[in-house]
Amino acid sequence: GQTIDLVNGLKRASGAAGIEPPLFVAVDQEGGRVSRLPAEAGEFPSARSIGEKGDPHYARTIGAAIGRAMAGYGMNMNFAPVLDVDTNPANPVIGDRAFGTTAEAVIRMGLPMMEGIRDAGVIPVIKHFPGHGDTEVDSHLGLPVVAHDRERLNRVELAPFAAAIEQGADVVMVAHLLMGALDPNVPASMSPVVIGEVLREELKFDGVVITDDMTMGAVTEHYDIGRASIDALLAGADIVLVGHEPELQRRALQAIRRAAESGELSRDAVDARVYRILRLKAKYGLSNDPVDPAATAERRARSDDGI
Repeated sequence: GQTIDLVNGLKRASGAAGIEPPLFVAVDQEGGRVSRLPAEAGEFPSARSIGEKGDPHYARTIGAAIGRAMAGYGMNMNFAPVLDVDTNPANPVIGDRAFGTTAEAVIRMGLPMMEGIRDAGVIPVIKHFPGHGDTEVDSHLGLPVVAHDRERLNRVELAPFAAAIEQGADVVMVAHLLMGALDPNVPASMSPVVIGEVLREELKFDGVVITDDMTMGAVTEHYDIGRASIDALLAGADIVLVGHEPELQRRALQAIRRAAESGELSRDAVDARVYRILRLKAKYGLSNDPVDPAATAERRARSDDGI
C-alpha cells in the first residue's frame, strides 16, 4: 500500500507541475538478491538460476512475470537484465546476478528475459555496459579496472550488449569502470570514446543511455558529482542517475543547469537527449493514470502463472 501511495503521489505531483509526458518510475528488479518490489509481490529467481535452466522460454516467462508485477505497482522501467559475463569468481558485485560465465550463455538467456520484461509493457534496461563481469572492485565502493585487450572485449564483455542492441534494446546503462583498451583515462560512464564511439557509432545504438548511480564510490571518491554529471552528458549519456542524497541531486542538477545556460552543454545536445527520452516514452505509451490497488492485488494473485 505504501508503494502504491508513493507512485500515485509522484504521478499526481508530476501532473500538477504540468510535466508531460509521464515520469519514468524505475527500480532494480533483477530477481534473486537484487529485488526491490514489496514482499507481497513474491520472490523471483536469480539470473544464475534462470541461466542454469537453459530454457529461453523460461527466461522470457520470468521476465514477463517480473514486468507484470512491476506494472501492478505503477513502475514502468526496470534496470534489468544484467548482461555482464561472470568470468571472475572474485567479482564482489556480479556473481549470481549474471546468467552465466560465457557470452553465449548470457545472450541465450538474457535476451529472452529482456523481451519478457518488454512483453509486460515495462522498459528493460540492459546493464552494465561495457561489461562488469571481470572486476575485483565493487563500483559502489571504488573504481574497477578491466585490463583485457579489444579482441577479448569484443568476444566476451561486449558481445551480449551487441546482440541485445541488434535485437532492439531500448536503454543501456553505462557503468562506472575503467576499461583501458577503450579509454584508459576516463570511466565508461563519462567517456566520449565508450559512449560516443563504441556504443553509438560502432554498435549503432540510438536508444536512451543512462548512467549507473552517480552517488556510487567509483564517482564520489574520485570526482565532483556536478562535474561528473556534465561530463557524462557531454560524453553522450541522455540521463544522469543520482539515486541518493538530496544534496548530491541538487548539486548535479545545478551543475547541469549552469552548463546548459553557459553553452557548455549546447541547446542541440540538450534537445537530442530530450527527444530520445520522449520517443521512448511515446513508444511505451506511459501514463499518469493512478495505480488501482484492487488491480494490483489481482495481478499479484496471478503473478506466478507459468513459472
